[in-house]
Amino acid sequence: MATRRRKYRLAMLDDTTLREVFHFRVSTLGAISVLTLAFVLIIVSLSLLIVYTPIRNILPGYSASLRQQLIDESARIDSLQSNLLLQRQYLEIVKQVAAGDIPIDSLTNTDSLQLVERTQILEQRNSEVTETFIAQYEQKERDRLMLFDNTATQTRRHLYRPVRGTVIQSVNPNMQQFGVSVRTATNENVMATTRGTIVAAERMADNTFTVVLQNGSLTAVYRHLPKLMKTQGIQVEKGEVIGVTDGEHNLVFELWDAGQWINPEEVIVW
Repeated sequence: MATRRRKYRLAMLDDTTLREVFHFRVSTLGAISVLTLAFVLIIVSLSLLIVYTPIRNILPGYSASLRQQLIDESARIDSLQSNLLLQRQYLEIVKQVAAGDIPIDSLTNTDSLQLVERTQILEQRNSEVTETFIAQYEQKERDRLMLFDNTATQTRRHLYRPVRGTVIQSVNPNMQQFGVSVRTATNENVMATTRGTIVAAERMADNTFTVVLQNGSLTAVYRHLPKLMKTQGIQVEKGEVIGVTDGEHNLVFELWDAGQWINPEEVIVW
């Protein structure tokens, strides 16, 4: 049984004579097609307006790029103004030399003078501001990590907590576990627990480092250290940063004195 398509007849009449001026027939499928085509045309037109006209700058998401562009242009204008100022100074000097007001031998290159001034500023910043910040930061870390005397060994030593974190596994000699496993946050400083020399710094198969710090008969071993800040053979002070954690690997810390293992939990407060 065939399906008949329903068609609608639309006509326009004259208001005075009520005669039909023109008419056309439209089906349901045709009306849907016309509406779909109109919707597609509207979408395409809006897309072209957004892409090729400045109207996109008022839309959310494009204002950030416009702001960055304005910042770049402002920086470029400042650079051009500086270059223009240098050129004006150069032309003024040339005019004075041509007029005989300034001897040629007494001139100083403006570019070299500017470089000297910048170098002096940088040296002042490096010598004063940077060194002050480093000293304050290291003193803050040392005051935070400094601990009491170690009475478990034959010689009394001041030990630092190697890293801020939580001990999740203690020493277990029966399982050949002579160190503590410490869970840390990301980018925590791993500190030298005592003054000494880094006698070994080796990369392991899991792409972490094993560091051995020795001070006389006392030896500190750092295992599963993700990022190493010092190299083998360097002497470090107590509380000096030797590495940084990544939050994924648990740091294993061991203490040995004259070949005998020491439980770090008994001599260090975590």
